[in-house]
Amino acid sequence: MPKRFRLTRRFSVAMTEDGYCGLRKFASDAGLDEGEALPFLFKHDDRVTDGELLAH
Repeated sequence: MPKRFRLTRRFSVAMTEDGYCGLRKFASDAGLDEGEALPFLFKHDDRVTDGELLAH
């Protein structure tokens, strides 16, 4: 398993309560901390989004 690096800066982002609940559920399902889940999604956005639907 790759070594996890702690983030040195905070990334402030605003989201709805439903979005935050979904992020927490994703983090727990994936075995990530809540602070690691959002950067993971940004890093791997091409794998977790459908390009055709996103362009629409």
